[in-house]
Amino acid sequence: MKLNSKIITIDGPSASGKGVLSKKLSKHLNFEILDSGLLYRAYAYLFNLNNDHDQTKLDLKKLNFRNDPAKIKVFFENREISNDLRLEDCAKNASELSAKKITRDNLILLQRSFINDKGLIADGRDMGTVVFPEAKFKFFITANQEIRTERRHKELQNRGQKVNIRDLKMDIINRDKLDRERILSPLLPAEDSIIIDTSSLSPEEVFHSALNSMDTKK
Repeated sequence: MKLNSKIITIDGPSASGKGVLSKKLSKHLNFEILDSGLLYRAYAYLFNLNNDHDQTKLDLKKLNFRNDPAKIKVFFENREISNDLRLEDCAKNASELSAKKITRDNLILLQRSFINDKGLIADGRDMGTVVFPEAKFKFFITANQEIRTERRHKELQNRGQKVNIRDLKMDIINRDKLDRERILSPLLPAEDSIIIDTSSLSPEEVFHSALNSMDTKK
C-alpha cells in the first residue's frame, strides 16, 4: 500500500489531547481537519430525530461543516447544531451508536470524502487502523484517566455545563471500556503509530514531539 504523506491520523481516547494537537498541526501545516468524533455526534443527533439508520444516512448529506479558527461549526438544514453536538448526552449516544456496524458503514465514505490535495488531519479512534490506513503519519495520543477526567471537567465548565466530576470519571471509564472491547474497530494503535502519552506534557510539548517524530519518519 502506498503511503500518503498528505494524511495525518490522530487516534486515542477522549480528553487525551487529540483535538488540541489536531488544531496545532492544522495551523502549522495548513491542513484541513476531520473531527470524526463530531461526525459520530452529528450521526447520533440525526438518529435521535428519526430513530432510523436509513433516514440518518440520507440526512448526513444535509450537514455542512465550516472550519473556523476557534472550532468546527456544524449546520443541519441551515441551522447551526454545534453546541448540541458538544453536550455530554450526545457524546454518550454517539459512543453507543459507534459500536454498531450500520453506523460505521454509513459514515466511512463520508469520512473518506474529506481527503483533499491540501492535506488532512483526521482525529478519531480508528482513523489510522480503519478509515485511513494509507496515512504516512499516524499518532496514538493517550493519558491517564485522572488527567483526562480533569481536562474534560474543565472543558465542560468553560462551556457553562455543570457536571459532577465523579460521574464524569465513571463515564470516561465506561467509554474507554466500550471503545476497547467493541468488536468493530476497537480503540487501539495502528502497528506503525507513534504513541505519545500526554499526561505530563503541555500542549506545546505534545505538538513539538509530534513534529519531531514526523521529521524523523520523513
